[in-house]
Amino acid sequence: MTGRRRTIGLFAVAAVLFGGTFVAAKAGLAHLPPLLFVAIRFDIGAIVLAGYAAFALSREELRPRTIGDAVGIAATGLLVIGLTNALLFVGQQYTTSGVAAIVFSLNPILTPVFAALLLADERLSVRGGIGTGLGLLGVVLVASPGADGLLAGGPGVLILLGGAVASALGAVLIRRADANLSSTARTVWGVPLAAVLTHLFSYGAGESVSSVSVTPTAVLALAYVGVFSGAIAYLAYFALIDAGGATRANLIFYVIPIVSALGGWLLLGESISRATVLGFAVIIAGFAIIGSRAIGRVIRDRRDGSGEPREEPPAPECPAD
Repeated sequence: MTGRRRTIGLFAVAAVLFGGTFVAAKAGLAHLPPLLFVAIRFDIGAIVLAGYAAFALSREELRPRTIGDAVGIAATGLLVIGLTNALLFVGQQYTTSGVAAIVFSLNPILTPVFAALLLADERLSVRGGIGTGLGLLGVVLVASPGADGLLAGGPGVLILLGGAVASALGAVLIRRADANLSSTARTVWGVPLAAVLTHLFSYGAGESVSSVSVTPTAVLALAYVGVFSGAIAYLAYFALIDAGGATRANLIFYVIPIVSALGGWLLLGESISRATVLGFAVIIAGFAIIGSRAIGRVIRDRRDGSGEPREEPPAPECPAD
């Protein structure tokens, strides 16, 4: 029972903190330029994770030894964390917290597509193709092209979709690299690498520290995305994978958009349209089709009375942002 409570607790922490990222980002963007915002976020997260690593991980656990380790760190820092979040913070200037979270929830749907292309032992099944198609249809509904056109409110949805693609591609590249480092160690290395990347993006975009408005909202937003969703949420998510398996851990992607939409409504006064709700439902259907076999296996494991999940092949790790 203790193990089950711990798993539920980790699930709740990861889902709520990752979901809050979209709300904090939207609030902070009124006071900070987007790329500098995300760069400072990772500066803070890197410091927090360095402290955690000094306490919880040995030098042997942190030391990269193979080319696969280096590729895994690069994919984690440059794609899954760095580029993904840069596109998230830029794209969210044009849309609401709930819509941004829903578009990013395509991550587990896009991952099988890249896995089919890049991993020799995986091919996209008919089931996977149908689920992927439904997920993309859900994004179209969220963007409401029938009302205003896909780009009427700016390129936000397409930029966010690019972030989801970067995250999914990076997760598959991590699997392809076959790294020996743990996911936690890769995160400890990857977050500072993401900080360097996003600072370069910010400099290239001509952003300046002088454009930052130091307000209570800006400070709170930075503290949240740097400490809570930039470090603690990642650690909870990876611990959840260790405790309950990748299948159960990835169920947080069902909850994150709900947390974001409700948080945006309660704290920022954002509206939740019928098209957004319908789009989310269609994306959920895509999740269900792609993951039905794995979810069914979890249910059978529960019914056999063991209470423990059976062995399953490792799945790509897809942190929210």
